[in-house]
Amino acid sequence: MQARMSTFGVTCCRGGQLKWGQRTYIMGVVNVSSDSFSGDGLDDVDAAVLQAQRFVSEGADLIDVGGESTRPSASPISIDEELVRVVPAIQRISREVSLPVSIDTYKSEVAREAIAVGAQMINDIWGLKYDPKLAEIAAKEKVPIILMSNQRDAACRDIMTGITIDLQRAINLALQAGVDWENIIIDPGIGFGKTLEQNLEILRRLEELRSLERPILVGTSRKSLIGLTLNLPEDDRLEGTAATVAVAITKGADIVRVHDVVQMRRICQMTDAIVRGTPVNPEDHK
Repeated sequence: MQARMSTFGVTCCRGGQLKWGQRTYIMGVVNVSSDSFSGDGLDDVDAAVLQAQRFVSEGADLIDVGGESTRPSASPISIDEELVRVVPAIQRISREVSLPVSIDTYKSEVAREAIAVGAQMINDIWGLKYDPKLAEIAAKEKVPIILMSNQRDAACRDIMTGITIDLQRAINLALQAGVDWENIIIDPGIGFGKTLEQNLEILRRLEELRSLERPILVGTSRKSLIGLTLNLPEDDRLEGTAATVAVAITKGADIVRVHDVVQMRRICQMTDAIVRGTPVNPEDHK
């Protein structure tokens, strides 16, 4: 069986390469916010560094650092507060961990400072709707940017059409700002203003987003679609997360954003062996 190859090119990040289509990449989540929805929020920089180091040992490919909770009921925090939370953590992690570090923010001021201390990727949950200047920073700094489709500002009835149009808008804005085509990654935004039925539909129809010709990131880890489907709390959604990760890969996901790296790495390896036809030696990812 030949590997399912991609025509999306290669994205460079921190001297390394993300070679789309060869395997699924793992993004480990480091939340420096005590009110994280997933219950894994950290208040201490040392704890954040230790978690990032553990993710490296467990086989992560990227580290995503965020300082503001994305729970629907969470109160926004100021730019200054977000900087206090993320800058020290990113500075330490980027110095002590060899993997690329992503800043999870929708504010250009935060992204700018995060990149100045070591971040090499921007993860924008508003897909340039909140702050289009993020694209200018990504272009200037030559870093990849993840553009997510967020429906919290306006509900959408035809969810896949709405997501496709929204992501195409974001891609166009990024290109107009000078972001390299290879540095654009898209995310349908599981959760974020979608109903349970819509989230499940996104996973069923994820391959439709391949028409946008950019790598796809999917973040289902511990999210409410699992809790609502299985009637389970945030700390008991491992198996549900595993199922969604496996399905997402079969439908075209290139990156999965997860809290439980060691378990999801195994899911990715097994699913990649089936879907891509390129079995991976687990010894290579210890």
